[in-house]
Amino acid sequence: MDKILIVEDDKAILMGLTDDLEFEGYEVAVALDGKKGLKQALEQEFQLIILDILLPELNGFEVCKKLREAGKNTPILMLTAARTEEMDKVLGLDIGADDYVTKPIGSREMVARVKAILRRTRQRERIGEIYEFGDISINFKSHEVLKSGKRLSLTALEFKLLKFFIEHKGEVVTRDTILDEAWDDAIVSPRTIDPHIVHLRKKIENDPSNPEYIISVRGVGYKFKE
Repeated sequence: MDKILIVEDDKAILMGLTDDLEFEGYEVAVALDGKKGLKQALEQEFQLIILDILLPELNGFEVCKKLREAGKNTPILMLTAARTEEMDKVLGLDIGADDYVTKPIGSREMVARVKAILRRTRQRERIGEIYEFGDISINFKSHEVLKSGKRLSLTALEFKLLKFFIEHKGEVVTRDTILDEAWDDAIVSPRTIDPHIVHLRKKIENDPSNPEYIISVRGVGYKFKE
């Protein structure tokens, strides 16, 4: 059973989240301030931490930063207010948050976001050091990519994009999601992604004009399939 820690000082929101997640079968632990939340997160193992930003004692940013500095890689879903969303999003992702939701959020959407993060985490754990599809072989440890036994020259960003797509295999991912999770500089237009995808396709696809791995989803983004 997946165990989730919720760090939230609004008792009504905390109770609602707890009820929704327990109904879905998750085991839930709670903390009402950042200091207690940090202590629990460091001392116990959780599959996900839901972390509010505006917390007493330690705010969500401080908690997130301290967890990453301590080597904790537990996925973190941060809760933010709409009025500070853009600032919070940039700062939070920079210190290691995995995703964001803006309050208020409906229970169905929240549960869907939780399931998506846990699914992505399991996919990352399953990838391993070597990953192969078609005539492509990837060594994530050495950053070496081979096509039909010949080494491909990928830029650091192209390699990061390829790994991102593999981790999200079968999922339709928006350009905004790619910027949030696989881009060194999120303060760019989402359309900046497209030419980099074109270059990556030229290297890994047998027919870049008719791709079979990195597929465009009109009006949404991209999907990786084998």
